[in-house]
Amino acid sequence: MFVVMNRIPVKPEYADRFEEVFRTRARLVDRMPGFIRNLVLRPKDPEDPYIVMTFWESEEAFRAWTESPEFREGHARSSTLPKEAFRGPNRLETFSVFLDSEDRHG
Repeated sequence: MFVVMNRIPVKPEYADRFEEVFRTRARLVDRMPGFIRNLVLRPKDPEDPYIVMTFWESEEAFRAWTESPEFREGHARSSTLPKEAFRGPNRLETFSVFLDSEDRHG
């Protein structure tokens, strides 16, 4: 499994609008081959970033998503918030899963 984590520092006064963008997202990624699930984590401390996590069957499936027309279409909507809504740049991190508690055979 391949996991992508995007840390997005949102100013507290824009939190509701940011969350609404995700609630009303196009859901194009949900139909992509190799996509498993998406989690959006709200920080307990408003000074911490939101974390958007996507889970993929492989890195290749994730890369195919980032190069797809659906990716461009889905991310066009995310630019509806002004630049001042963010406390800084997002930080994208990628991981390969080597242990999964749900894997009862591993």
